[in-house]
Amino acid sequence: MPRDGFGREIDYLRFSLTDHCNLRCVYCMPEQGLRFLPAPDLLTAAEIEQVGRAAVAVGFRKFRLTGGEPTLRADLVEIVARLARIPGVYDLSMTTNAILLPRLASDLKAAGLRRVNVHLDSLDPARVAKVMRWGTLADIWAGIEAAEEAGLVPIKLNAVLVRGFNEEDAVPLAALTLERPWHVRFIETMPFGTGDTQQVARGGLVRSTQTRTRIEEALGPLTPLPSSDPADEARNHRLAGARGIVGFISPVSEPYCGTCNRMRLTADGRFHLCLLNDDEVDVRAALRRGGDLDEVAAILLRAVAHKPVGHRLAIGRFTEERQMFQIGG
Repeated sequence: MPRDGFGREIDYLRFSLTDHCNLRCVYCMPEQGLRFLPAPDLLTAAEIEQVGRAAVAVGFRKFRLTGGEPTLRADLVEIVARLARIPGVYDLSMTTNAILLPRLASDLKAAGLRRVNVHLDSLDPARVAKVMRWGTLADIWAGIEAAEEAGLVPIKLNAVLVRGFNEEDAVPLAALTLERPWHVRFIETMPFGTGDTQQVARGGLVRSTQTRTRIEEALGPLTPLPSSDPADEARNHRLAGARGIVGFISPVSEPYCGTCNRMRLTADGRFHLCLLNDDEVDVRAALRRGGDLDEVAAILLRAVAHKPVGHRLAIGRFTEERQMFQIGG
């Protein structure tokens, strides 16, 4: 298993499949003025498989497909099948807004996808329209049900709470775990890029401690759960008698850089060394000049070796070159 320059074991690779999305969440993507990658710039399914094989060869075991919105890739099922058949892939999951899962979930499960994380910021239809834009609660909920029916479990719901938009939704979202064996995780906003979306994220930060207090005042104590994975970014809890789990992911107020085990591959073929840094290492050029697995593996190991100790928020700086939808959370 590869280690970075600070001794952390890095065994988890997140593939961003596209920078396109069919939502425009207020803290992530403006509604207008966006420029997306042309199709030839995206890694092909075969190139993604080659990176996956090189990653397994050097000790990576866990993989996640992200976006943008990964279900917008017409060859998504092929990508899943290619990665799932690589010997040594321990876990293959996907983060999605679930809108297209009613027609994709069964095929994705059959191809080898194990589970999904679904982005949902509210259970109130009006606030979904306000915060997530371009999508409806009914569409997302139908996707969640399709994923569960297909066996893409445990279902994990990721909610970003933004002051002035949806912080009151913490309670009904957490209450889902009372009756359902789901993981509901609350994620602090991260100030990516520039302009209005960064201003919303910076000005709307709701700290995890505030969210936990709100939940406990309404639903009772949250009992911390022991973690079997020290690299898990979520601090997990359970409400009394609940079937599911409530988690808190706190990259701003409680950074977990010291146990980070992740590397990211952008949709245009660059290893992004840290979610909240701009440093990247290009692998697409090597793939397209016919580089073999050893060359791709060497580039990945070089990227791991240069992974920074922590993100820019620790020194009061922000990413400037990439937005979240261009990296893949």
